[in-house]
Amino acid sequence: MTGTTPSVAPEFVWPIRVYWEDTDAGGIVFYANYLKFFERARTEWLRSLGIGQQALRDRTGGIFVVSHTDVHYHRSARLDDQLLVTVSLVEQGRASLTIRQQVLLHHAPHHTVLCDGTIRIGWVDANTLKPTRFPPALLDFVGQSAATRQTQALTPTL
Repeated sequence: MTGTTPSVAPEFVWPIRVYWEDTDAGGIVFYANYLKFFERARTEWLRSLGIGQQALRDRTGGIFVVSHTDVHYHRSARLDDQLLVTVSLVEQGRASLTIRQQVLLHHAPHHTVLCDGTIRIGWVDANTLKPTRFPPALLDFVGQSAATRQTQALTPTL
């Protein structure tokens, strides 16, 4: 999919600038760093919902882990590019979330999709690393927040 706009209305967008540390010797973003960009955006998405991961671990004894990634690379980001990283909750289960993400090259008025992927996030006990169900309150909160943001995204601004 190589369009100029994202195909899924994102719930959350996080801006990132490309630094030398993100690139190879030629100034092109190293492919694995797109996963880092995805991680940063997911973390900030959770923060925007009022969910700090360390506080969550302290309260519940659980942590998020990535259990599956499916990433497609379309174009390269380069040194100093301004990027937008999107987060869209696609599916919510009792012990996992499926999240669609994109890295977009930010240039007005359109954005070019550089990379997109689907990330499956699981929930495990922090001590044993054994899979477990999300705490019900967390699951309800993420689901309600996602639904509210989706409704707000579809509501025209006057």
